[in-house]
Amino acid sequence: MRKIGFTLPALGWFLVFTVGPLASLFYFSLTDWRGLIAPRTFVGLENFRRLVGDPVFHQAVLNTLSQLVISLPIVVAGAFMIAYYLSLKPRGHRFVRAVLFTPVLLSAPALAMVFVGVFAPSGLVNGLLESIGLSGRPWLASDSTASIAIMVVIVWSSMSVSAVMLAARLNNVPAELFEAAGLDGCGHWRRMWTIAWPICRDFVGVVTMLQFLWTLFSSAAVVLLLTRGGPGTSTVNLSFLVYDYAFNQSKVGYSQAIAVMLFVVGVFGLLGIRRLFRQSY
Repeated sequence: MRKIGFTLPALGWFLVFTVGPLASLFYFSLTDWRGLIAPRTFVGLENFRRLVGDPVFHQAVLNTLSQLVISLPIVVAGAFMIAYYLSLKPRGHRFVRAVLFTPVLLSAPALAMVFVGVFAPSGLVNGLLESIGLSGRPWLASDSTASIAIMVVIVWSSMSVSAVMLAARLNNVPAELFEAAGLDGCGHWRRMWTIAWPICRDFVGVVTMLQFLWTLFSSAAVVLLLTRGGPGTSTVNLSFLVYDYAFNQSKVGYSQAIAVMLFVVGVFGLLGIRRLFRQSY
């Protein structure tokens, strides 16, 4: 009984700051609520019925799925290859590790300003294209390229930290395994994917889950600061839509219905990733 008593502060904290807000989320999704000082009216499942016919919500679902399907494999595979390279401890690997933390040191507004300059009409990308004889594009102002720019920012800001985490795991793999594989004629490509990857499979799953959660729930800041969901609704995703409906359009109850859908996607996504990367031994 005394041991249980030591857990009561942590349990109380969990109930108040985790279970409480989660329960409030589900309750507010069943209300018509215009803002903090506005009265709330219970409407049941009306908000969810409105989602079925909301074209902006449909676009947000499509954009969110596209970001997840495209960015997750690129980030995880790219981060693992960088991590394997760092695990070889080449000359200057400590400096490379430090540089990889650069995205973490940049706040979201600073990161947005960097990429606004990169994708500006006279920015870095168009300058490189013009140097090889190709015409530039309005990357953030075009329906066909704005979503590509958003995904580039997501991948760039995520891959480096994931690589450092995976490199820390690979450092614990006995070097004798790679040396023995090298004596048997295995090149680095085969060592990376047939030895290092299976050994680190469980930790790769953890990194994938973290990246999945970041892309699903935290990418709203990138969209808000770079495109505000535009042009039109071409870059709107679910996490941005929760913010937009709640704070810009004063549809708090409706935004919480979208947040509930986002929560459901997150839960099923985590379960799927956990099953995918579960070790078979």
